[in-house]
Amino acid sequence: MVNDAIPQAEQLYLFSQGALYHSYRMLGAHFVQEGGKTCVRFAVWAPHAAMVRVPGDFNGWDGSRHPLERLGDSGIWCGFVSEAREGDFYKYEIFTRDGRHMMKADPYAFLAELKPGTASRIYRLDGYMWGDAEWQRRKQEQPPYYKPLSIYEVHLGTWKKKNGGEWYSYREMAHELVDYAVERGYTHIELLPLTEHPYDRSWGYQSTGYFAPTSRFGYPNDLKYFVDRAHQRGLGVIMDWVPGHFCKDDHGLRQFDGQPLYEYEDHRRAEKPEWGTLSFDFGRGEVISFLISNAIYWLEEFHLDGLRVDAVASMLHWNFGKPESMWTLNQYGGDANLEAVEFLRNLNKAVFQYFPHALMMAEDSSDWPGVTKPAHEGGLGFNYKWNMGWMNDTLRYFQLDPIQRKWHHNLLTFAMMYAYSENYLLPLSHDEVVHGKRSLLNKMPGDYWQKFAQLRLLYGYMATQPGKKLLFMGGEFGQYDEWKDLEQTDWFLLEYPLHSAMSAYTLELNRLYLREPALWELDHRPDGFEWIDVNNNEQSILIYTRRGAAPGEELIVVCNFTPIVYHDYRIGVPQAGEYIEIFNSDKPEFGGSGIWNGAPLKTEAPGWHGRPHLVRIDVPPLGVVVLKRAAAEEPPHIPQLAPADTAQPAPRKRGRPRKQPPEAAEA
Repeated sequence: MVNDAIPQAEQLYLFSQGALYHSYRMLGAHFVQEGGKTCVRFAVWAPHAAMVRVPGDFNGWDGSRHPLERLGDSGIWCGFVSEAREGDFYKYEIFTRDGRHMMKADPYAFLAELKPGTASRIYRLDGYMWGDAEWQRRKQEQPPYYKPLSIYEVHLGTWKKKNGGEWYSYREMAHELVDYAVERGYTHIELLPLTEHPYDRSWGYQSTGYFAPTSRFGYPNDLKYFVDRAHQRGLGVIMDWVPGHFCKDDHGLRQFDGQPLYEYEDHRRAEKPEWGTLSFDFGRGEVISFLISNAIYWLEEFHLDGLRVDAVASMLHWNFGKPESMWTLNQYGGDANLEAVEFLRNLNKAVFQYFPHALMMAEDSSDWPGVTKPAHEGGLGFNYKWNMGWMNDTLRYFQLDPIQRKWHHNLLTFAMMYAYSENYLLPLSHDEVVHGKRSLLNKMPGDYWQKFAQLRLLYGYMATQPGKKLLFMGGEFGQYDEWKDLEQTDWFLLEYPLHSAMSAYTLELNRLYLREPALWELDHRPDGFEWIDVNNNEQSILIYTRRGAAPGEELIVVCNFTPIVYHDYRIGVPQAGEYIEIFNSDKPEFGGSGIWNGAPLKTEAPGWHGRPHLVRIDVPPLGVVVLKRAAAEEPPHIPQLAPADTAQPAPRKRGRPRKQPPEAAEA
């Protein structure tokens, strides 16, 4: 229950200045004590309105019975309804100064009517008893930069459906989805936006109810149960969050009080023609209070572990995705939206003030500098940025015929030129498997067996590169069709051998990632990565080292991007002793051809690749191999380095490609 019956002058001032970071406690529908009895206080920001009333279940939808009163020049209208009860439906009835009449959903409502209805509902947020204290304690032990971060990205409406096509509820997903993600070795789930939205196929990216978890899957407390159980099982929860734009539906934020309010007044700045949406006005204090409060709300009320901020590039640039006829410039003649820049800095400062260990991730496709640099140092203040350059270059490379790859070797190596300019996350997200782009599996060239081999290689390559990880649902077992955003993931594919083997592979890869600190502990430090052989474009092979913080915590990774097998392949290593193959994507149980190194690999001298020692391995076709040195005493002498010529032996035989199995056509 809100303590103050009437919003206080200080609150109104901070709200107007963009500094009321809990504005959802002031605006919206709240139970309060007024005149000695409990009632519901309704408060809404509508500065251009001539009159505001509240029709709802409690008055037979006759708004004339409950007009609101304007609070001075704040633009906020407020009133009390003693007849209102939890669960009642309501809207704001807004009369404009030019005689128009509109029915609007409450921008601060905590619950919305299930689609196709568009009303708001009265809901108490208090009363849920959380059981995630141990998770919250452990989250504070170490910053996320030095922890493993493997994210399973999920659209809650299509991950899995019931036999009749009905959605699972939040509470059901708290067992179905949470248990699956934990058993698959992920550290976090990332949910596509759960803010209430009218159109299923917007996936939540075009919202009308920023404070209302979508009613498709239940009530707000049900979502709290989902997050709570995830935390109790050791799984973090992140949500996609969309402060860059909102949809134009009549009951939503568009011209909320008859004039542009949440959006820019200049239509050239307000319109996002590429998406058919409107941009928030980042120069208006009340809008900034709305957005920052919303971020705080999800982290505070629902215990989310972080937010992935969508479409940051579209916020930073006035003319992103716009025709030249709509271009505008800032006061310095540039394209940067300086108001949005300031908003993002203030957003991150506010979030980290209240939640120092939150994950604030920017989905930014631009080359804006300092996205993950602290705001007080001139950066945007995020702690992670999606590495869209790595994703685009890598997928472009993998879609090439292996014969052509030697001429495009730089698509793999270029990303290391900027790998430490930001704190990066490597995403293979939903955006890459929709709108005719094909699934990750179906992007791969070659026959059916080669497609799976290359998908295993892609995942192994991603897992061993610097940067945190993200994979969209279905990718873990090789979804063959692209994401069908009205149907569930193709779980039936697990009945087919190569898809089942792919599922086994991603599980083992996740386990490898979690148990080897060298794969995540120094993700954001250059000393956590070193090339051993970066220039072998002729054979399309990359060899590199990943290191952890502890002395000797080191892995050697070999990636072969062609279907050619190499035996007795020499690899330079830094220390003498025995090396053990701890991972190989070509094992038969993963659907591979069985080229693997079972026995310990003893070092030889002189060395190779500029290292003092070498080992000889069998390199599988379209495969990734991970080696780790067995504990041993270092010999007292250092052998001489190898000559400059480090050419490798010619291939002895090709891999054993499988014939296309019967299930290929069926898949």
